[in-house]
Amino acid sequence: MAHPAHPARSRPGGRPTGFPDELVERVLADALSVPGSPAIYTITGMQGSGKSTLARQLVRAAHARGIRAAALSIDDFYLTRHERLALGRSVHPLLATRGPPGTHDVALACRVLDGLRALAPGDCLPVPRFDKLADRRLPPSRWPQVRGALDLIIFEGWFIRVPPQAASALRRPVNRLERDEDPDGAWRGYCNAALADYAPLWQRIDRLLWLRGPGFAVVPGWRWQQEATLVHSRPGRRHAGLSRAQLERFVQLFERVSRHGQRCLPAIADLVVRLDAQRCVRFR
Repeated sequence: MAHPAHPARSRPGGRPTGFPDELVERVLADALSVPGSPAIYTITGMQGSGKSTLARQLVRAAHARGIRAAALSIDDFYLTRHERLALGRSVHPLLATRGPPGTHDVALACRVLDGLRALAPGDCLPVPRFDKLADRRLPPSRWPQVRGALDLIIFEGWFIRVPPQAASALRRPVNRLERDEDPDGAWRGYCNAALADYAPLWQRIDRLLWLRGPGFAVVPGWRWQQEATLVHSRPGRRHAGLSRAQLERFVQLFERVSRHGQRCLPAIADLVVRLDAQRCVRFR
């Protein structure tokens, strides 16, 4: 049975600053119960559900206990802008936009997770970072360094372990973007087939937590809050982020797989944290 918890703390305007300490402690305990060290504990959920926020809180809580932990996101393994533009020319223009399945460097993600798992005392490993405002992967000289052996690896991403759909499910567009910009289904067919390419990455996961939102209808609002927080965190940057109209179009790129994930993840996730539209949580 799900038990109600307190809502995530928020700034004025509704932008969340974190999940309740009770939830963080219970999730950390679950992560530390995974056999083997370091475990790769993974968080998935729709855009704006708080995956990165929870990952940061788990790392802070672990450090407070003397547990060595590091967090990374599938977002940091986007293909470079050059690579995505090449896909856009050779396959479909929508593949120039980061985010959907098929726009990540899966081999790099596997190497980094393996490298983090193998770290010994005194070792050092640079991990990629992607600048979303500039829409580019930072050069390796600017990648942060993870030093020393780890006890826990937190990995988060929006479509983790979501399987491909049946080909018949791809025929009908789910939104205006698919109808107008992918009328023959070439883009959604490519992304759907690409989901299978992530299997080597998913095989490295020890446990999966799902932040289960109420449905895709909340994603534009959640993602808009996320965009505002991102821009607010880096004032004076030349890249101002997405406008509301641009964001409304952008999230349509994620709708099909997000809705499919809502149907599939109940049978896939090891642990479920239910969120309502205000991100009040129910732990199960």
